[in-house]
Amino acid sequence: LFRSWAAIPAFLRARMNTNEILVTLMLTYVASLLLSWLVHGPWRDPAGFNYPQTAMLPAAGMWPLFSQAYRLNVSVFVTVVAVVVTWLFMERSFLGYKMSVSGAAPLAARYAGFRESSAIWVGLLAGGAAAGIAGMAEAAGPLGQLSPNISPGYGFAAIIVAFVGRLNAFGIVLAGLLMSLLFLGGEAVQMSMDLPAALTHIFQGMLLFFLLAADFFIFYRIRGVARETAAHAPASAPALPPAEERG
Repeated sequence: LFRSWAAIPAFLRARMNTNEILVTLMLTYVASLLLSWLVHGPWRDPAGFNYPQTAMLPAAGMWPLFSQAYRLNVSVFVTVVAVVVTWLFMERSFLGYKMSVSGAAPLAARYAGFRESSAIWVGLLAGGAAAGIAGMAEAAGPLGQLSPNISPGYGFAAIIVAFVGRLNAFGIVLAGLLMSLLFLGGEAVQMSMDLPAALTHIFQGMLLFFLLAADFFIFYRIRGVARETAAHAPASAPALPPAEERG
């Protein structure tokens, strides 16, 4: 199901060269509206006092807990396995190499004979499957049900996690821990200091902005092209005096 949802941006990117980041972000709102319709309609719990939420999942459908105090379940081990498999795939497989080259240098990938469309499909479908597993771990883990507010913005935070982690499988683990601390710390600050709920999102946006700005100034250099052109231009020939002076 989640791979089918990811097939939409994959098709648009492969066929129409659309930006997959923008398409997936816009589809996030579509998915939120679809979830809201489901929990307000056919999936709403009949015994839930008319609250927009589903019934609690049965015990057989829940991911088993191994720490009741910290509400940790087997999704921790699934995450570790997913990180290792992703790193091996991207760093040690030929298909992962093709994806890296297609993303970093599309022209070089075409010259080498790599099909860009196959890299797009594999990357987005694998990402959709990973996102589906993460959502299932949240719904079948601590929450145990679906509701309109099941995600406080995990999809948007994932973009920041990817860039802070420097697009590395192990780096995003540390970046994910940092973002989780920001979520928890933001909630604590909101309750203790009566600050607005948007404070956490503002800080996350500033983090991404300054990170990308730092990359820009590290990898690029602003040059005064017009000034350098004028400085290196050949000197013009001296102007001739007027005719009456020459005569």
